[in-house]
Amino acid sequence: MITNDVLRSIRYMLDLSDQRVVEIVHLVDPAFALDKADVQAFLRREDDPEYADCSDAVLARFLDGLVIYCRGRDESRPPRPPETRVTNNVVLKKLRVAFELKDVDMHAVFESAGWPVSKPELTALFRQPGHPNYRPCGDQLLRNFLKGLTLRVRGA
Repeated sequence: MITNDVLRSIRYMLDLSDQRVVEIVHLVDPAFALDKADVQAFLRREDDPEYADCSDAVLARFLDGLVIYCRGRDESRPPRPPETRVTNNVVLKKLRVAFELKDVDMHAVFESAGWPVSKPELTALFRQPGHPNYRPCGDQLLRNFLKGLTLRVRGA
């Protein structure tokens, strides 16, 4: 899925301001160069001349910051370096951690979006890429997850 769409969906889901998005990114890396104008450019329509692509580096830091924003910082663990490549599976994992979703919750989120997922399908999404039962998360699956999670967070 396009990183800008993921950022846009999460921002809408949590009703975050542009400045709050910048603050969430800076929770992970205060020295990371990102300001409100950058976020506004990421959220513009693709045909807008001021549109900018949201890089994997920005989205990775935003998702890691979202975990800290939602759950708090875990001082007992050293900070992990952000992912260099953000796949749909990584987005799914980070959102699962940020919102403290168990398997039952994940199934409920998919159900609410009208996209039921079986238990084996769900566990395959969270396996390591080299595992024989690993399944890449498609754009439509992630889109439906974001839709269901938005319904869960914001209400119907």
